[in-house]
Amino acid sequence: MISGKILRDAIISGANNINNQRSRVDELNVFPVPDGDTGTNMGMTVGSAVRELQAMDDSCTVGEAAKTAASAMLRGARGNSGVITSLLFRGFSKALEGKKEADTADIVAALKKGVEGAYKAVMKPTEGTILTVARVAAEKSRTALTDTMEPLEIWDLIIQYAEEALAQTPEQLPVLKKAGVVDAGGQGLVYILKGMRQVFAGEGVVPGIAGDTAAAPAEEPVIEVPAEEAAVSAAEPVSETAAKPAAKKAARKTAVKKPAAKKTTTRKTAAKATTKKAAEKAVEKPTEKAAEKPVEEPAEEPVKKTAAKTMAPADTVETTQPVQPKKKGTAKKAAK
Repeated sequence: MISGKILRDAIISGANNINNQRSRVDELNVFPVPDGDTGTNMGMTVGSAVRELQAMDDSCTVGEAAKTAASAMLRGARGNSGVITSLLFRGFSKALEGKKEADTADIVAALKKGVEGAYKAVMKPTEGTILTVARVAAEKSRTALTDTMEPLEIWDLIIQYAEEALAQTPEQLPVLKKAGVVDAGGQGLVYILKGMRQVFAGEGVVPGIAGDTAAAPAEEPVIEVPAEEAAVSAAEPVSETAAKPAAKKAARKTAVKKPAAKKTTTRKTAAKATTKKAAEKAVEKPTEKAAEKPVEEPAEEPVKKTAAKTMAPADTVETTQPVQPKKKGTAKKAAK
């Protein structure tokens, strides 16, 4: 029989093992996107449950241990492979709900429940992935199950069937065959199962890599706090993004209006400047002429002189030359 303490330690051991091997799993990652993070995502997902499991008492039940692990994994799931892994453990926990201990049949039933839940959650399940590896292992172990089997025996068969299914993944996904690798998610699941086996075999928990925060999630506060803070941090960028289009529109409107105002002002200013220059020139010319004369004359007097000169010929059409000196004298008196 498997107690809550054994299951608790087994999940911690599985988390450490996938984290210890995450770089190898990352190297296999070519599907669905060759971004080389499958091992890291699975390690962070399963590792997110370590701290909460370590805080549980040795007297916990298998139902409590499974529920605690599944809940933490769902909150800390990373990437497609991480989400599927968390769903497998969620189904596992549902099958063990309310149970104090688990026998061989309970383990097989829990694995089957986990696979069903994962397939239902994925919109378009793809064969040749972690889903296939988990499904084949669950189906074959259920067929091989006998009443006399011990938990370790059935777990060894689960690992065997999982590895056989993993070896066939390149035949199911052409992209894997072309790259010459097996499915990264399926390989990650095998590492988790092997890490759990060590506890079922009484060999203790697989140790994490010393000084490696990813391999020792118990000291990494990624899951506990960020699970709640993520909603806040995710909401702020959205509000800023939503505000940017409005700000851009306002900026465009301002950018359109301002140049128009500047152009109008420039034209008006240019027109005023031209008018002033023309007026200054018109005033400067008579002023300069007036400056040459011994006596300064007002700016308006040249107009009067012109008027006088214009009127004079009309009065003296029939006069002779003596009239001209008289005209000059009159102009000089007017000047005085």
